[in-house]
Parts: sequence; structure tokens; C-alpha cells
Amino acid sequence: MYTSRASRHVDAPPSAVYRSLLDADTVARWRVPYGMTCEVHSFDVREGGEFRVSLHYDTIEGTGKSGARTDTYHGRFVELVPDERVVEIIEFESADPRMRGAMTLTTTLIPDGEGTEVRLVHEGVPDAVPAADNEAGTRMALDRLAAVAEGRSDPGK
Repeated sequence: MYTSRASRHVDAPPSAVYRSLLDADTVARWRVPYGMTCEVHSFDVREGGEFRVSLHYDTIEGTGKSGARTDTYHGRFVELVPDERVVEIIEFESADPRMRGAMTLTTTLIPDGEGTEVRLVHEGVPDAVPAADNEAGTRMALDRLAAVAEGRSDPGK
């Protein structure tokens, strides 16, 4: 298992970014790499609240962790500090034992001038997930988060 880190400046206040982290419809728009679509099955926003999400590859070439072209994960919110931090425990739904295990995703929002520095720390990522792929997917999602929070069009379209 390994830890990955990524950050991005967003030209929106922490309150706008925080709302984007916790609204199921908005999450479906940003929390997905380019070339995939996101389906939010359940999303109970409260500490201890559970969620379940699937990412579907747009082409038949994509290979999923949970199915032929799908990555599904479930988890729960561990900590919700308004406008500052969201901590989630997530786990892939996979028959492959190399993909199993709880991961911790911590999103920290730091006021930065008129905007927000968004820092993601993803701990316990299975070694079977190539680090370069995890980093690239995270950066794409951060680009989409910025677009949503800033009220811009999706850069992945």
C-alpha cells in the first residue's frame, strides 16, 4: 500500500469547495477522471454516513476493478469539518484480493487569497493500483472540482 498526495488552487472560497465535496449531484460531475462517468448510488452526508459510487469507463478499452468497465467503491464519512476538512474511509468492491482494503481519503481546504488550496491525501492505496494512474486520475478530478466550484464548464468535455 502507498500514499499519494495532490493539491490544486481553486478560485472559489472554501465554503463553495466544501459544498462541492458533499453534494451527491455535484460529486457525480467532478469526482471522476476524464474518459469515465460517475454514478452515485447512495450518499448519506454526516459523520458515520455511508456512500457508494461507481465509475464507468466510456470506452470498451477501459478495465475496471469491480467489473469489466466499472470501478465501484463504498465508504463512510469519518470527519466533516465545515469549510475545512472531509475525511472518508473507502474500499473498492472487487473480487481481486489485491484491490481490497480500506483507504483513507483526507481533503483539506486552506483559504488562499480569494480562493482555496485543496489538498488531497490518499492513504492505503493498494499497490495493484499504479501510482501514476492514481495521481493522474486525482489531478483530473481536481481539475473538474475546480471547474464546478468556480462555475466554469467541465474541462473534460
